[in-house]
Amino acid sequence: MIIKRDIMFTPANTTRHLHIHLPESYSTGHQLYPVMYFFDGHNLFDDSEATFGKSWGLKDFLKRWSKEMIIVGIECGHKGNERLKEYCPYTFRGKFWGGTLKGIGFETLQWVVSELKPVIDRDYRTWPHREATGIAGSSMGGLMALCGAVCFNDWFSKAACVSSTISPCMAPLRRDIHKADIQEDTRIYLSFGTEEAFHPHPTDPMQSRTALQNLKVQEELREKGVMTSLYCQVGGGHNEASWEKQVPRFMDFLWM
Repeated sequence: MIIKRDIMFTPANTTRHLHIHLPESYSTGHQLYPVMYFFDGHNLFDDSEATFGKSWGLKDFLKRWSKEMIIVGIECGHKGNERLKEYCPYTFRGKFWGGTLKGIGFETLQWVVSELKPVIDRDYRTWPHREATGIAGSSMGGLMALCGAVCFNDWFSKAACVSSTISPCMAPLRRDIHKADIQEDTRIYLSFGTEEAFHPHPTDPMQSRTALQNLKVQEELREKGVMTSLYCQVGGGHNEASWEKQVPRFMDFLWM
């Protein structure tokens, strides 16, 4: 069952759409469920709603997966560069960002934990504790999931950081990892595709700039006691069709 509802998004003083998946057993029982929050919620379940006509196929995956949980898909703004701002926790500089992009990503994450999560825990039968709460996203949403697990670790014990946009913010991201108090039961999945990697190596995909940056993030997370999984998707691109293939991999790792 997919529920659509709007919620006030206070960082931008407007509303945002939610795409909420409830397990098939939800309407017939009284049990509580773990929750996973996903960015770009419109791209998760149905191809007809996805930005580029291809979703992550989460609805079909959840039908055949052995575990049951609630998925909360958070839809971004679609006007201008709203998505970039909402999903950017740092300041990005360069031509690609139109000069300087000063995001409100940390405000978005604060909104998730202080406003959105209490609504979900109030209105649905959830296990509200951090051990039963995860966060996920791709591209800028992957960066947000990573920052969520690192900087809001009292709320999230699991994160799927798929094709994360970490290259423009390695210095502040590493700074936040170093100073964060991360609990040792935290699990973080990192990934990149060989077809999206910056400065690819002619023979070794783990020597591209993208790979080396993800390896550095993994190393520093492991130094904090985090259990990580770094996946190099051979032939993987920066698109939903590639990310759909990773869903079983990261869900099994995070919720084993």
